[in-house]
Amino acid sequence: MKLSFALALMATTAAAFSPVATNTRVSTSLNAVTTAQIKELREATGAGMMDCKKVLNQFDGDVEAAAEELRKKGLATADKKASRVAAEGKIATAKVGGRTVLVECNCETDFVAKDDSFGKFADSAALAAASLDSDDMEALLGADVGGSSLEDVRTGLVSKIGENIQVRRIASRGDDSTTTGAYIHMNRIGVLVEIEGGTSELCTDVAMHVAAMNPLYATRDDVPAEDIEKERAFLTEQVAESGKPEEIIKKMVEGRLNKFLAENCLVDQTYVKTNDRTVQKYLEENGAKMIGFTRIMVGEGIEKKADDFASEVASMAAGNV
Repeated sequence: MKLSFALALMATTAAAFSPVATNTRVSTSLNAVTTAQIKELREATGAGMMDCKKVLNQFDGDVEAAAEELRKKGLATADKKASRVAAEGKIATAKVGGRTVLVECNCETDFVAKDDSFGKFADSAALAAASLDSDDMEALLGADVGGSSLEDVRTGLVSKIGENIQVRRIASRGDDSTTTGAYIHMNRIGVLVEIEGGTSELCTDVAMHVAAMNPLYATRDDVPAEDIEKERAFLTEQVAESGKPEEIIKKMVEGRLNKFLAENCLVDQTYVKTNDRTVQKYLEENGAKMIGFTRIMVGEGIEKKADDFASEVASMAAGNV
């Protein structure tokens, strides 16, 4: 009897001094999370299996609440990674009506640039951009993509892949009165060509030439006067010490200047696919006239960080990544 009384007293005392958890959500069932729920959450968010299982346990198998929690975590992850240099990536293109666009999406590594999820994101960004009536980046990031804004899709992808991912820029050409086409080389160089008359296929052919030859100007009319004068001054200085008469020097300079323009103006260049006519002649044969082109390349103008491999390994070993 005394023993029973002592045990009861000990139990009562322990209960009295046990800490009481407050505002803590506890799973009501050890079997609350099913494989089907994990699969559903992974498909909805792109998060890893263990992350999905963990957050589903936290919310008693509530897929919707778990998805919202993962989205919040994704935003925090995206903010942390936003300062990291993203100079790799992909250029994607799309066309809606007479408007053709290029969109550059960046990531940190070439490995992620080749990832299927990243590629699909870039393609969806390009299609959204082509549907706009401007090249405004804020409007693009707010554009609807499958029921979410492009910005929300981006932050979700940052959480899934683990790299800084950015939509860097839009380039566009064309309207209903002109003809446009694009060419993407190895996902890294993108070219838009706009012409009067002709076809989109003709534009793509010329865009391939632009990707390969990288002309500075579309036509001689597009060359700024200051560029011509700068080149003329440079050439004059080159031949000034030749000892030739001034009139001869002038002719030499003009001849070399004409060669410079022929080499750097698209329509004056020899068309690379046939190598037997100029681009101008090729356009004329197909009933078209050059308006202009736009050429962009992944990462151009972004200052890349010089990696110190030894320091990077040491940092990873210390758990600082």
